[in-house]
Amino acid sequence: MKLLRYGPQGQEKPGLLDAEGRIRDLSGYVPDITAATLAPDRLTALGAIDPASLPLVAESPRYGVPVNGVGKFVAIGLNYADHAAESNLPIPSEPIVFNKWINCLQGANDPVTIPRDSEKTDWEVELGVVIGTRASYVEEADALAHVAGYCVVNDVSERHWQLERGPTWDKGKGFPTFGPVGPWLVTADEVGDPQNLAMWLSVNGKRVQDGSTRTMIFSVAQIVAYCSQIMTLEPGDIITTGTPPGVGMGHKPEPWFLKTGDVVELGIDRLGQQRQEFVAWAPAA
Repeated sequence: MKLLRYGPQGQEKPGLLDAEGRIRDLSGYVPDITAATLAPDRLTALGAIDPASLPLVAESPRYGVPVNGVGKFVAIGLNYADHAAESNLPIPSEPIVFNKWINCLQGANDPVTIPRDSEKTDWEVELGVVIGTRASYVEEADALAHVAGYCVVNDVSERHWQLERGPTWDKGKGFPTFGPVGPWLVTADEVGDPQNLAMWLSVNGKRVQDGSTRTMIFSVAQIVAYCSQIMTLEPGDIITTGTPPGVGMGHKPEPWFLKTGDVVELGIDRLGQQRQEFVAWAPAA
């Protein structure tokens, strides 16, 4: 099942994607897609609905973040050995955990703002994991039972603030609009093995990232179990799990960073695609 939220920002409605790729309105069953919607019994109930019985959304609306009220947006760094190598950083012995601020979350195809004075804005296609049930001190063998589903994430990064302004990566990861998520959340039962998903990203039509979750250093189960040791994961929390090689920072012979007007497209098998235009920073009206 593919759950989504559609409509203008702040006015999104709940929906699901049917087998023909059309949006169906879920408003008659749930007021929104929230943490409560992700409980196993609620997902089972929604999965039993015949999509053909739901109103068809005729237009092509904007996609919002597929879950409303995300409590934590946790990220894992250097989780692909070849990405660590292109970054000239050692392969980690334990997951590198940092945060993306909640207010950087945005819809999959919304424009991304390059921060004021930034010269090192970069891209990262990543597998997002959405928590469905509370997880605290869970074992690896039980970890995937706490996952409601998966989604595409672009872990947009400002490398100067991330790597050159002190040791705290968070500073370069949570600028406004730096967290496109979606277009939808695909439930775990439909995805199957999260360690067998191809992923890609293009900039201005040039393919720069081609990878697979098969090459993760730490699996989704290991990441969920590890994070549950240092925080209580709550329903609706999102963990973004690292990127394969091909980021702008590692581009040869020279780094390649994003500028106004660039278009980034990315996707993961079974999880959909995103498209973002990168725009210049402007003071708030």
